[in-house]
Formats: sequence, structure tokens, C-alpha cells
Amino acid sequence: MESTAGEEFALVFISGFKAKREKFNMVTCPWCGTSYLAFQSNCKNCGGPLPGSSGDKTSGEALATPPLAPRSISERYVWRLLYADGWWIAGLVLGILGAVFGLVGAGLTIGAGTAFVGIPFLSVGLPLFGIGGLAFIWRYQKARKVVNVLREGDATRGQIDDTQQKYSVRVNGRHPWVIRYQFRANGQEYTGAVSTLNQPGEQLQAGKPVYVLYLPAAPQWSSVYPHP
Repeated sequence: MESTAGEEFALVFISGFKAKREKFNMVTCPWCGTSYLAFQSNCKNCGGPLPGSSGDKTSGEALATPPLAPRSISERYVWRLLYADGWWIAGLVLGILGAVFGLVGAGLTIGAGTAFVGIPFLSVGLPLFGIGGLAFIWRYQKARKVVNVLREGDATRGQIDDTQQKYSVRVNGRHPWVIRYQFRANGQEYTGAVSTLNQPGEQLQAGKPVYVLYLPAAPQWSSVYPHP
């Protein structure tokens, strides 16, 4: 009797656990990997839209089907892209150094008897600030273009060509991954690449099918969906 009661208790416990798992099926943000117990329209971490339960089966694998445009992408997602962009970080650092050198140089130049020290500071600070500012603007505009692709881009099927980690570059203490892909749009073949600090999963390895978003008027602007 005790053995039978124990088995019944175990069955009830397992059934209840499975029911809870089905009831609280976690939703994972395809943009940053944050998981939620309940569905919501946008990720609180990065601002990206969360997927529904629908999927597209291809070759035995589930591909996340992009929602119809326009997609709700938060402005914060621009900064999520920039924080993983080595060029933007380098431009930011150069801009800050240039501003510091420029302010010190300006102060010394104005001061009596210290102009001979301030002028070299200015001559170093101003070019650094200019180069850093240009890099900052360049990468910011590129990030905004990517967000525009994710918001307004048409969806098509593509394929991953190659996934490699760039050991020669370090961003925020990590080596970025570069994912290259190909797709067809407007009757022509195009290639693209995205970089990420997150290690790509099995679905982003060479030869795997993938959804690609692109701008119909400028297919050279594209991104895989979901953005890694």
C-alpha cells in the first residue's frame, strides 16, 4: 500500500510539473536572449519585439517567422547594437580623449604664460575629437539603418554561408562573431554580414536556412532575423 501511494504521489507531482511548464511556457527574446514567463509585445531589456507561438517548419527545424512590417522596434535597440560595435566604442573613446585634451589645452592657452603648453594640447585634442566624432556619427547612422531594416524590411529566405569568431578584435572583453549569409531579392543574389558578441547557436551555422530582412529599394541593407 505504501509503495502504491508513493507511486501515485509521484505521478501526480510529475503531471502537475508538466502542466505548470505548459502553462508558463517561457518566451525568449530573439534579439537579446532575455526570457519571460508571460508573453508581452516588446522586450524590456533591449526593446525588440517578442515572437508569437507560430513557427515555420523547414527541413525539420523551426524558423522564427518575421512579423509583418512595420515591426515595433524600440529606439533603445540602436544602443544595444552600438554597445557591441567596436568602431563605435573606439570613436567614443577617441572623442572623450579629444574633448579632455581640448578643454585642458583651451584652458592653458587662455591662461597667462601657459599658452606654449596649451597649444600642443589643442593640436592633439581637436583632431582626436574630430576623428572620434566622425566614427561616432558613422556607426550611429549605420545602427539606425539596421533598425530601419528590422522595422520596415521585407522578409525572404536565405542561407548562412559562414560563421567565424574574430580573435583579432576584442569588444567589451569578448571576441565578436561575424555571420555571413546570402539571399535573393529582386531577381538578384545578395550577401550580407552581421556581427554579435553572443555565441551563435546551431541555427546560425554554415548551411542553415535563415530569414533575411532587407529594404526593397536598397537590398544591400539587410539583416538576418532574428538579429543575433
